[in-house]
Amino acid sequence: MNYLQGLIMGLAYVAPIGLQNLFVINTALTQTRKRAAATAFIVIFFDVTLALACFFGIGAIMEKARIIEIAVLLIGSLIVIWIGISLLRTKESSLESSKDVNVPILKVISTACVVTWFNPQAIIDGTMMLGAFRATLPAAEGLKFISGVATASFCWFIGVTFFISIFSSRFSPRILRIINIICGCIIVFYGLKLLYQFIQIVI
Repeated sequence: MNYLQGLIMGLAYVAPIGLQNLFVINTALTQTRKRAAATAFIVIFFDVTLALACFFGIGAIMEKARIIEIAVLLIGSLIVIWIGISLLRTKESSLESSKDVNVPILKVISTACVVTWFNPQAIIDGTMMLGAFRATLPAAEGLKFISGVATASFCWFIGVTFFISIFSSRFSPRILRIINIICGCIIVFYGLKLLYQFIQIVI
């Protein structure tokens, strides 16, 4: 069950259109399938390693301090809800990006690393969101949850790459908007669930 929850939450978290997704999308639209697939795997690597760092890093700290666990659960739940609401309020996005996808593979690697590991907002959101879930799960169940999150990253980026490569002529900003609405609803739901767990702890 926790694996499934991690999978669903991971999909809802990784799917919203951001710099990573735009880079993968534009690669799939302009490059060969082989190159697009390579780019997707590179992005997956950095995305999963960041998720693992956020999940286990904050988790180890919270295990030693109950007050930190409670604070992370509260702040994390509010951030999760805010992220979901922000997605619901976004307008249709353009497929255009300022990033050049026709670059050497080493440049692709460095770009994927920078937009993932050197993005303060991604680190903060990932730490608070995944850390909040870590606070509610025992060690064994936590492994199942983060495995679901990692699977979600793999399935999303690979799926997006091949879907767009095949149906590029039908991909439109409206689809991006629909994705954001669905993901926003899921994230708000889980944020409210985390907030409820916080209330149960403090009462």
